[in-house]
Amino acid sequence: MESELPDIYCPFPQRTNPHVGHTRVHLDSWIRNTGLVHRDSAMKRFEQADFGAFVGMVYPTADSKNLDLVADWFVWLFLVDDQLDDGHLGRSPERVRDVVAVMCSVIEGKGTGTPSDEDLPAAVVALVDLWERTIPTAAAHWRTRFGWHLTTYLTTTTTWEAGNRAADVVPSEETYIAKRRHTGAIHVCMDLIEIVAGIEAPESIHNDSRFITALEASCNVVCWANDVYSYEKEQVLGEIHNLVHLIRHHRGYGKQQALEVVCAQIATETERFLTAEAELLTAYPQLSWMLTPYLDGMRSWMRGNLDWSRQTPRYNPAEVSQYTAPEQYLESTVLGTARD
Repeated sequence: MESELPDIYCPFPQRTNPHVGHTRVHLDSWIRNTGLVHRDSAMKRFEQADFGAFVGMVYPTADSKNLDLVADWFVWLFLVDDQLDDGHLGRSPERVRDVVAVMCSVIEGKGTGTPSDEDLPAAVVALVDLWERTIPTAAAHWRTRFGWHLTTYLTTTTTWEAGNRAADVVPSEETYIAKRRHTGAIHVCMDLIEIVAGIEAPESIHNDSRFITALEASCNVVCWANDVYSYEKEQVLGEIHNLVHLIRHHRGYGKQQALEVVCAQIATETERFLTAEAELLTAYPQLSWMLTPYLDGMRSWMRGNLDWSRQTPRYNPAEVSQYTAPEQYLESTVLGTARD
């Protein structure tokens, strides 16, 4: 008998961006130009996911140019993540070490160290383009934070997650929750709120305990809602890095009970966000011009992620059979590490 997903508490309004249609067209062109998607089966799956709609839900106030930019970041993150989560690369840390090193060189501003684009995996070509379009106008401390979050995402997924799979290690709930905010690249996406909103949050705000709490809580809500909706797909793939799975494993709960526990935890984190948000706005009334759009961006992420997760075929239990043969939709050229 199939479990029903419990309701997820989300008191934020549903919104979308008016530039989604333009961004869909842009994405189709960008993925072809960078070589990220080209096989028919991979293209079909990409189109079904409708990342243009997703980015429009989580950045509803972005102008057309910035919506295109963050959509490209989304696609890059999702396609790299699919390579690591769904395919054999996510169980072989040593196979992706070199390409991750090249990506980190791009992030650190050291170039690619490779003579020509023909020699570069598609993910590196795309990252170079993204970096050149994102970084030039950003503040130095934002670049440092964004680069660290992006590097940590890459190293955590390719070292910690892949290492766990290779060694058959099941992480504790506490360890997983801390790492999940990095493996989900949600910090990267939250950083992009500053680019989209045209604001620059000073380091003093990023170091404020109330801001840290609001950011951590909103990131947890997004990641755990994703775990709820992707649970069926990840069970098919034998994926252990999912909060529902870990609660079942460690506490001995049934599926429905574990789903309900995670949804209750999401509600708690949402309330924690609302409390921290109110405290932050009260503490810094002179910074409301910057804090209000930043916090609104976090709200949009919690709501938009939930709306997209409910509608995308990626997580539809009726469609999980599509994941039994990931080689049909994974492009070996993305990371340039085809199976020998």
